[in-house]
Amino acid sequence: MATPHIEAKEMDIAKVVLMPGDPLRAKYIAETYLEDVIKFNNVRNMFGFTGTYKGKRISVMGSGMGMPSIGIYSYELFKVYDVEAIIRIGSAGAYTDDLKLFDIVLASDAWSESSFALAQAGVKDSIMKPSEKLNTLIKDTAASINKTVHENRIHSSDVFYHEDNVDGYADFYSKHGCVCVEMESFALFHTANLFNKQAACLLTISDSLVTHEVTTAEQRQNSFNEMMEIALESAIQV
Repeated sequence: MATPHIEAKEMDIAKVVLMPGDPLRAKYIAETYLEDVIKFNNVRNMFGFTGTYKGKRISVMGSGMGMPSIGIYSYELFKVYDVEAIIRIGSAGAYTDDLKLFDIVLASDAWSESSFALAQAGVKDSIMKPSEKLNTLIKDTAASINKTVHENRIHSSDVFYHEDNVDGYADFYSKHGCVCVEMESFALFHTANLFNKQAACLLTISDSLVTHEVTTAEQRQNSFNEMMEIALESAIQV
């Protein structure tokens, strides 16, 4: 059952996968929250783990950075391993000062200038939507454990560094209504739609393009616990 990128056997991966970008964040989640953990992937150091959370099997695996990377892993998880739902748990940069460091955003949809969906399947849409059912579950779960999430449109960008002669954060906010930026969810939502599977995206604000506040790499790896707990509590209900 192994693919070129995932060495797991068919039954090694649960039906619900939490997917941070950083494989070390996946390791942190497995070590901190899961019991009876197995490591199912080492290929390219893109670690994947399966364990139990409150008695339910959950997997967590890194996606890497950018749409091509999450596009590969989500495609193989959905198609080859028959995963039913992927909840991305990532970091984002704020486009508005209404969002503070460590605020949590649930993507209502993802706008992108990317050609990923067009190149992959001839889809010309610039906006990709998550699973409405999964988003509702996440919102209800967050409320039930007294966690605040902001449901808004996000920007999935193909590039991390923009030159001054192209649109910047203020333009993405004013023209497209994007409140923050990350680099993966447009591709994840597109891939889920291909296979009629569920996908959602939770993001913790790690820096602000408006105020120039930033978190450290260690904080991004280890301190997004509220987002992780919302995702885990949601995952056991899928």
